[in-house]
Amino acid sequence: SKDSQTFALQLVKQYARMIEDAYFLRLYRDRPILCFDASREFVLINRHYLLALGDDGELLAGNTAARGLLAEHGLMTPGPFGSLTRARIDEFFDCELADILSIPYASHDQVRAFRTQRHNRLFFAALMEPRRAAPLPAERTQGAPRCALDALADDDPAMRKMLARARRLCSEPLNVLLNGETGTGKERLARALHESGSRRQAPFVAINCGAVPESLIESELFGYAPGTFTGARSKGMRGLIQQADGGTLFLDEIGDMPLHLQTRLLRVLAEREVTPLGAERSVKVDLRVIAASHRDLRQMVEAGEFREDLFYRLNGALLKLPPLRERADKGYLIERVYAELAQGRSNAPHLRGDAMSALLAYPWPGNIRELRNVLQYALATCEGNEITVHDLPEECLPHAVTRVAVPTAGPEADDDLRSLLRRQRWNVSAVARELGVSRPTVYRRMRLQGIEPPV
Repeated sequence: SKDSQTFALQLVKQYARMIEDAYFLRLYRDRPILCFDASREFVLINRHYLLALGDDGELLAGNTAARGLLAEHGLMTPGPFGSLTRARIDEFFDCELADILSIPYASHDQVRAFRTQRHNRLFFAALMEPRRAAPLPAERTQGAPRCALDALADDDPAMRKMLARARRLCSEPLNVLLNGETGTGKERLARALHESGSRRQAPFVAINCGAVPESLIESELFGYAPGTFTGARSKGMRGLIQQADGGTLFLDEIGDMPLHLQTRLLRVLAEREVTPLGAERSVKVDLRVIAASHRDLRQMVEAGEFREDLFYRLNGALLKLPPLRERADKGYLIERVYAELAQGRSNAPHLRGDAMSALLAYPWPGNIRELRNVLQYALATCEGNEITVHDLPEECLPHAVTRVAVPTAGPEADDDLRSLLRRQRWNVSAVARELGVSRPTVYRRMRLQGIEPPV
């Protein structure tokens, strides 16, 4: 029958691909072979795409699937029997050769994430090392100890590229500008830069320019001399700029700093001295400034809302933090933040698979800050020894959860909810699962409707 022929054809195609790939692996067994797939879980099993690499990262050959991708990226000559151009792996993936060669030891599962140069597609790659040992990248041979920057990410291509640049900058005298959405961890990156650099023994002083009232930010930053204004300290006060002498001053939300204070800050950066309010003499300061903003400062400069000269003083180097929704290492971040929150708790509950799946699927508009709040909420409301999807706030629940329509007010709501509770023997967790809401929501409805469990 036609059906059996279709099945036989697919079976023949599958085994033909397996034979081709086996021949490819044998033919290039003396070369590093990069196998990659769109799924991290299947890359070591499926090996859908195969690329053989030269010693300098040149693309030597690829199996049929990989050659199709290379053709899309213009790395093959046109035609059914087109050949590879003399391209390198860093022309296909947004990476360096050292990133490829370090795959077997740089991650816990020997898999790393990469994005393609042209279409920004995400793939997960493993490296099959050649029969002879491949030359090791310098970062491995040096055996450098892990620094504070290493804990900020696991295996996200954008973060890996940004942190590699940050490691080279951490001991340089350049001022650094951090850009990223609210909650992406700009202050944490600033602290890691400070702790990984030559100024780590000196103070790290942080100020949120958007949180301090405009009337106080000048005295907070620059300090004041004794008797400068009514209510001031009798001995005066050293400002945050002076307190950061020898170390790092972190100015968060620098875009919210008033224009007249931007002028004073520019003078501090240019002359390396600060004049407290009411003082006659300036004080020399040696500091590095790390500034951060979720706004586009270039656009603010064009709109006349931010000083152009200050922008170029601060923008010695620009580091961009990707939003959480775009990161390939969300699982690592969830586990790391949860471990930090659960530290010191006896018998802390563990994250069950359904909760982890919901957290991975959520778009995280508030980024890592929102993730921390959600996990704190789940820890506070969880009643058992595991956190399930129903312990998460309602906005994090997957859309696939079937929600039972239950009125929230009136006698009908009272009867419906009470009957559900009775049917589930007053097991609030079971009722929450049936309704597709969190357990605190059920408790809130019970409280609003005056429903109390039987004694």
